[in-house]
Amino acid sequence: MQRQARASTAPEVALRRALHRCGLRFRLHVPLLEGRARTVDVVLARHRLAVFVDGCFWHACPRHGTLPKANRTFWEAKLARNRSRDRDTDRRLRARGWRVVRVWEHEAADDAAARVLRWVRERA
Repeated sequence: MQRQARASTAPEVALRRALHRCGLRFRLHVPLLEGRARTVDVVLARHRLAVFVDGCFWHACPRHGTLPKANRTFWEAKLARNRSRDRDTDRRLRARGWRVVRVWEHEAADDAAARVLRWVRERA
């Protein structure tokens, strides 16, 4: 699992390209929570918008998430902790005035970018 990409995964890159085509400018992998080893995948600082691209396995997608057959108890606990950490991160960012958008890796990049763009336009 150490070889698992943590940044600039294919779904992240696809979303970033789609956002750029929409005319949005952003920063990447920004740590917005002090004292936490958590970074935001895409940050639109001007709009105070944090965008996360969540992998279906690691974030337990209700549609595509799976559990390995080996060591099932470990993986259930691990994925539950991941979901809990995601909720905590969202709560902490919102408390600091950030808006949070989570995109699943299985979402089409153009659809996700359109959703982010709508968010930006509605709240600008």
